[in-house]
Amino acid sequence: MHNHWGGSLEISTTDSATEDEKSRNMEWDRASVSYQHYQHLDETQQSWLLGPPERKKKKYVDLGCVVCSTKALKWTVYGILIAFFVIGLPVMIVKLVPKHKHHPSPPDNYTLALHKALLFFNAQKSGKLPKNNGIPWRGNSGLSDGSKLTDVKGGLVGGYYDAGDNIKFHFPMSFAMTMLSWSAIEYEQKYRAIGEYDHIRDLIKWGTDYLLLTFNSTATRIDKIYSQVGGARLNSTTPDDHYCWERPEDMDYTRDVQMATGAPDLGSEMAAALAAASIVFRDDNLYSRKLVQGATTVFNFARRFGGRVPYSRGNPVIEPFYNSTGFWDDYMWGAAWMYYATGNRSYISFATDSRLSKHVKAALMIPDLSVFSWDNKLPGAMLLLTRMRMFLNPGYPYEEMLGSYHNLTGLTMCSYLQTFHVFNWTKGGMIQLNHGRGQPLQYVANAAFLASVFADYMNATNVPGWYCGSSFMSQDVIREFAASQMDYILGKNPLNMSYVVGYGKKFPKHVHHRGASIPHDNVKTSCTGGWKWRDSRNPNPNTITGAMVGGPDKFDKFQDVRKSYSYTEPTLAGNAGLVAALVSLTSTAGNGVDKNTIFSAVPPLYPATPPPPPPWRP
Repeated sequence: MHNHWGGSLEISTTDSATEDEKSRNMEWDRASVSYQHYQHLDETQQSWLLGPPERKKKKYVDLGCVVCSTKALKWTVYGILIAFFVIGLPVMIVKLVPKHKHHPSPPDNYTLALHKALLFFNAQKSGKLPKNNGIPWRGNSGLSDGSKLTDVKGGLVGGYYDAGDNIKFHFPMSFAMTMLSWSAIEYEQKYRAIGEYDHIRDLIKWGTDYLLLTFNSTATRIDKIYSQVGGARLNSTTPDDHYCWERPEDMDYTRDVQMATGAPDLGSEMAAALAAASIVFRDDNLYSRKLVQGATTVFNFARRFGGRVPYSRGNPVIEPFYNSTGFWDDYMWGAAWMYYATGNRSYISFATDSRLSKHVKAALMIPDLSVFSWDNKLPGAMLLLTRMRMFLNPGYPYEEMLGSYHNLTGLTMCSYLQTFHVFNWTKGGMIQLNHGRGQPLQYVANAAFLASVFADYMNATNVPGWYCGSSFMSQDVIREFAASQMDYILGKNPLNMSYVVGYGKKFPKHVHHRGASIPHDNVKTSCTGGWKWRDSRNPNPNTITGAMVGGPDKFDKFQDVRKSYSYTEPTLAGNAGLVAALVSLTSTAGNGVDKNTIFSAVPPLYPATPPPPPPWRP
């Protein structure tokens, strides 16, 4: 008989007792079958005896909160290592290796000089100085100015000293504030980028706060204005601001206050200063409105028919120093700023009146009338009005006069170019805008500012240039003129001397300035006791940083002598032009003007488009 399960079915004759013993032993535990005997069984027998073969058990690792197989753990570790070498290691190398940081470009020369030029105004402050004024050799002064006035509460304390003396001339002071405000309006982003915007606002406010004291700025009508504090008479031996050589802190002589009942020039310039500043402070609604109110009042005073007499006429302590040669240019200048500050069309109508143009002799193109200064506002006023045409293009009824001023502004720029021989030039490259007389640099700086701004206006309106007769001039030409004149002032001249104190390695050391020339040693100097410092050949003990001195003569020569004031005396108006020109030319903080801020108060020039009619219904 055949066994289908393998093996023999032969009946054994073995003892039954023995078989029972074996049977019992097998029943006790199949797993006790010897391994050797198990190896002799074929696969079928093995399956019959022990069932299906056991699979190899997986090994696990207890990680505490997680239990995972050894194999999974192994591949996880391998993955982490691979990721570390592929991703982590390069990242660590990048992090640990020293980086080559990209530093911003260093400031250009114009920016470096600008930081210093602004400090001059800190040194010229009168009154009770703020703790952060930053000029260690200056202190409180002029605290009794105007104290005898009965209509000005607290007197006329504050403002700025004009030059190396201790006089507060309100006419050039107002012009200086207008120039600072104009530059702050056009180049706000540049001032902010170089960290000087708050500084220039403080300087402007120091001036406008004081100007608001010089007349009743809360009234709608006034009949007088205070035009000057302190003064001097030519060849006088009476103690005054010229005869005495004293620090402002030590003044012990009488400082008279000058008053004008007619001041079309001074009133218009004050209005311009306050109006321009109101745009700068447009974010301070209360102060801005205060400035506009004051500007409106003083401009109405300036335009009174019965008071159209220059403020300086017949005044011996003003006329020899800051004599106003006319007021029609001030009218145009003031009206332009009043329009930008208020949006009142009566001002732009007045500024573009053809009769006003005839009074200022704009169309005659007299070379001297192309020279922008504290006394002649015509070139600046025409450029301001040209801005309106270039950016707003208002059309009728302003187009004819605005177009005329635009053309005349272009001709003014042509006159500044050496190729047209309108003005003489020194061999060293300085334009002679005042016929070789003293204090030339203030006129040079003003011209550089106008030229640079005009180039920026063209650039902002995508105008490549302008015509000088039949010759087309690129905007770069007039910008290069501006840069060349500022470079001359900063040291690119035959003497290799910077005419801005504290800038460069070589600059004037004997500046005609009372405060800078007398040691700050708590020793009070008398009126005539200061003469030893005036006449000393030693350099000034105090550096009046940022002061632009009068400048060289027509032969590019310069006398660094304290008593030679035409060479070494700085002025408030001159430094204002310097600041404006420098900020217009610096490229450290970018290029270009602010297109719209100056028009922030100007309403739409055209009537609003009426709404569409309602849909027709049958």
